[in-house]
Amino acid sequence: MFIQLLKGKIHRARITGCDLQYEGSLGIDEDLLDQAGILPFEKILVVNATNGNRLETYAIPAPRGSRIFLLNGAAAHKGAAGDIITVMAFAAVTPEEARQFTHATIVLNEQNQVIRVKQGGPGLPADATPE
Repeated sequence: MFIQLLKGKIHRARITGCDLQYEGSLGIDEDLLDQAGILPFEKILVVNATNGNRLETYAIPAPRGSRIFLLNGAAAHKGAAGDIITVMAFAAVTPEEARQFTHATIVLNEQNQVIRVKQGGPGLPADATPE
């Protein structure tokens, strides 16, 4: 049996643009993907705190250091520049693996700069760093 646990999270990102004509997905600064432990082209859940929309798509790497969050294709209907979103990726693990599993969360400011990095998991406080 496998269960799904949070693997990586980008919290309070600001959408920087929308491109309805692009083939789809969410472009994300590759530096931010790395810090959150989310891989390029990995399936993600995007929650828009501004309008309540949710969508599943995949992460497209945007240029490093750009702080871009670009909604593309049909997903562009789910948000607008300036909206606050949370991006999450999950992993399927066994219950035994879950006991040791940790996740990374990065929290961003209004300019999509990292202001906090958190790691947590079962049995760990949210801000704990596993050894």
